[in-house]
Amino acid sequence: MTARGESVERAGRRRTPGLEDGRGLVASVRAMLARPSASYVIVLASAGLLMLLGLVMVLSASSVDSYLRTRSSFTEFRKQAMFFAIGVPVLVVASRLPVRVWRVLAYPALLVAGVMLALVPFMGHEVNGNTNWLVIGGIQVQPSEAAKLALVLWGADLLARKERLLDQWKHLLAPLLPVGAAFLLFVLLGQDLGTALVLMAIVLALLFFAGAPFRVFAMVMAAGSAGAVWLAVTHPTRVERIISWTQPSTDPMSTNFQATHGKFALGTGGWTGVGLGGSREKWPGLLPEAQNDFIFAIIGEELGLIGTLLVLALFGALCYGGLRVAMRTQDSFVRLAAAGVTIWIAFQTLVNIGAVLGVVPVIGIPLPLVSAGGSALLTTMAAIGLLLALARDEARRGRRLPAGAPRPRAAGMSGRPDSPTGRPAAAGGRARGTGASGSAPPGGAAPGEPEPRRRPSPRPAAPVRSTGRPAPASRPQPARRPPEPRPAPSPRTAGGR
Repeated sequence: MTARGESVERAGRRRTPGLEDGRGLVASVRAMLARPSASYVIVLASAGLLMLLGLVMVLSASSVDSYLRTRSSFTEFRKQAMFFAIGVPVLVVASRLPVRVWRVLAYPALLVAGVMLALVPFMGHEVNGNTNWLVIGGIQVQPSEAAKLALVLWGADLLARKERLLDQWKHLLAPLLPVGAAFLLFVLLGQDLGTALVLMAIVLALLFFAGAPFRVFAMVMAAGSAGAVWLAVTHPTRVERIISWTQPSTDPMSTNFQATHGKFALGTGGWTGVGLGGSREKWPGLLPEAQNDFIFAIIGEELGLIGTLLVLALFGALCYGGLRVAMRTQDSFVRLAAAGVTIWIAFQTLVNIGAVLGVVPVIGIPLPLVSAGGSALLTTMAAIGLLLALARDEARRGRRLPAGAPRPRAAGMSGRPDSPTGRPAAAGGRARGTGASGSAPPGGAAPGEPEPRRRPSPRPAAPVRSTGRPAPASRPQPARRPPEPRPAPSPRTAGGR
């Protein structure tokens, strides 16, 4: 070998360990994601980190305002921590419930949420211009938050029961759309457009993952969009918000005050932020609702761009885990419920962060698991428990498969999963191997007759390991002598012996 060839070979040897380490890391990540419990771990880890971050940021964002109102910086934090302490056992119990129990709870949850929503127009408590609260035992409860989870459960159970009838549009849309419209009406009576948009997103997600035809899905989506536009342009406060969103530089001290100070907070944070607790926009007279709808702006100010990207990564991991559960299962209820919860959280996250960034108008939607608010936190934690229960069901089904068996394919958008073998089922319910007329394949039995028994195939000989020595010559076998013919008996004659 030449000197140049030896140098190239030594350089390749030096580069190989790093390349092998990179490939090993990718292989390790793929192996971790291939485990049956990967979805459960992703959802639990991302949701847990978001809840802990939310507690810290609620304390930081509300400390000054709480001190000025109650002479204690921990008033708002204690309230949020109390709901979090109640939500943890709710989440744990919800994550341990079997799927069949969740399906049994669908109709009672829908009934309770519907009754509470119906009471809001008559007994509702107004907060910031929205009459969507009930006061029960001195505690304010928001029924529209419970309606989200109830609609997901009931809609998923309804469409799963009617799976064989979903080819007909009347079974696909009724009674899902009438019940969803009734929920929307009660929510809109309380002037809560943000929650109404979330309910619309849940209904559309259920229809999409149930396999609604494109024409029907487009018609429902167009009708919902037209209704949202009509609701936005017929309310004076919403019209002002839309105008201020289209003209962000006009009237920064009135209609654009909140959006402008949210951008100030994000711009002040820079790359690493001003430090935890060092926000200036949370002080009174500056950013309104700093601990609620605009808590993402405080995160950007105190933790900087790195903190905001971390929040986005956690929400991305949570949504990935939810969609992974929905796409890897063959149970229709599991698929629809997981997709409904995931789209609910993803839609709220996008609208909240988009309002802070100025991408969409400000409509008052909290950031899930992070913003202050007991009703929203409890309901979202229960929804995370549901998602964990569905992930446990997926992991249990994955562990039942024998080693080396093919994994079941994800169910398609038609709502009808493929066969467990990975091949689509035969059309018309015919057995594999029969023709269109039902006749037997060549060499088989006729219809109605038992199939003839086949001889087992000969066992292949074991491979002979080569030793490098010549095989010994085989001894010649002696030729066999043919058997001698026996003499034929003499025929008997009449009268003979």
